[in-house]
Amino acid sequence: MSERTERFEDHALGRPFHAALVDLKTRSNPHSHRDYFEVMAVVAGTGEQVIGQAGVQPLRPGDLVLVRPRDHHTIVGPLRFFNIAFPATGWRTFAGLAGLDPRWGTGAQPPLVHDDRGADLCAAVLRLFHDGPRQPDLVRFWCDVVDLLVPATPRPAPPPGIPDWLLTATAAMSREDYLREGIVRLRALAHVSDAHLARSVRRYYGTTPTGFVADLRLRHAATLLATTTRTISDIAYACGFASASYFSRQFHEAHGSSPRTFRDAARHAFVPRG
Repeated sequence: MSERTERFEDHALGRPFHAALVDLKTRSNPHSHRDYFEVMAVVAGTGEQVIGQAGVQPLRPGDLVLVRPRDHHTIVGPLRFFNIAFPATGWRTFAGLAGLDPRWGTGAQPPLVHDDRGADLCAAVLRLFHDGPRQPDLVRFWCDVVDLLVPATPRPAPPPGIPDWLLTATAAMSREDYLREGIVRLRALAHVSDAHLARSVRRYYGTTPTGFVADLRLRHAATLLATTTRTISDIAYACGFASASYFSRQFHEAHGSSPRTFRDAARHAFVPRG
């Protein structure tokens, strides 16, 4: 039987996601996804997932799988499983905002973990789907399921031996009014000589005080672009840039896109494009 390529809109009918509980007696038709991911949570039966040329994944109750658009797969039963499908654009943007390692999930086979909590998460989102699916339901599902799918990694610890005065000063610089003041405020918070501040920032953060402030400004600007309707000029000023044009150049160099393009991608991240 020839393989088909399925589109999100073939099943979602304008909804932000699609959810189902599937009873598969024998085997599914071989297929791939053009523009969506799906989460499978096995609740009963034993079977396997055949992944193109990448081999076979045995499936059993408790398995949670993230199937990617490029995966050419066939599911072999008998199996009962939840299936939650969502647009690729939304998931990729979420993964970026969530700080997932870009290398995660790029192996030959789909990410698979064994965790009974996955079925509970899928059952909850299926109930929401029947009541009328909303974008926030999908985002909450992603937040919950990523904790199961992505191997836990410890939060990076501050560099060993970093002095308290530097920790306090750099943490305070996340305030928007302090970002506007920039290096002047960092120096005032540090209460040390400029030379001592420069040596310490270089030693513990691997950059200059000016570079440290610039990075904070750009990261805060990205958050404002994605989560507010403030104008680009207003965001540039709020984050301490001298002009909107200078901000745009710096942002493009850091993020590979203009502030306007970055905002447009964020606005459409969870909405399937026509």
